[in-house]
Amino acid sequence: MNRNSAKRLKLLDTLRGLSLVSMVLYHALWDQVHLVRMPAWYSEGWARLWQQSICWSFILLSGFCWSLGRRPLRHGLTNLGCAGLITLVTLVALPDAPIWWGVLFLLGTSGLLLIPLRGPLERVPPGAGMALSAALFALCRWVNWGSVGLGPLRWTVPRALYRNQLTAALGFPPADFLSSDYFSLIPWFFLYVFGYFLYRLGAERWQSVPTLCREVPVLSWLGRHSLAVYLLHQPVLYLLIVVLQR
Repeated sequence: MNRNSAKRLKLLDTLRGLSLVSMVLYHALWDQVHLVRMPAWYSEGWARLWQQSICWSFILLSGFCWSLGRRPLRHGLTNLGCAGLITLVTLVALPDAPIWWGVLFLLGTSGLLLIPLRGPLERVPPGAGMALSAALFALCRWVNWGSVGLGPLRWTVPRALYRNQLTAALGFPPADFLSSDYFSLIPWFFLYVFGYFLYRLGAERWQSVPTLCREVPVLSWLGRHSLAVYLLHQPVLYLLIVVLQR
């Protein structure tokens, strides 16, 4: 599909906006529990599922939308620049809870990697690409914790790979690694690529699906401004907490 002539699939903006709303609500609760120690209806089990539903949907959508973007290089570099800014701000403002290699790092790096990989990936049938990327994501899901495999079939990853901040970016964090938001390239790049192949599976046909061209205006607006919302939502939540605590 030609990037410049592609009709906007407005439902994608709506879905991204819905994920953003879920993220803001999740972080509002997280802030109360972890920053101001307020009691809340929060348990690690369902909170983990909630958090994973947000990141899975956002990463998958980002991979799906990559082929629709007009300036992948600029978009990827912008995400990386904002990721670096967030790291610097949290190192100063929240030294006990900094963000290293967060979701913007993952989205920016994944988008940039697809630029040179696009040619080889286009030679892979979409169905096969989805199956392979899903398998790699599942196999590497626990690599951050030192193992690969599925269920009882697990293999230990050599500890020598878990060395420093750079290996943490790849997916091999050292024992003393700390980040309040962490999305390493392995395994999350494979989920991003799954989204890329999912788009290719339909390619031109996606625009003929009426539902995909509809929107919920408020959610779509949020989805179109997702980066700004992501950057601003935590400072706004912190300010609200401070004001309400007085």
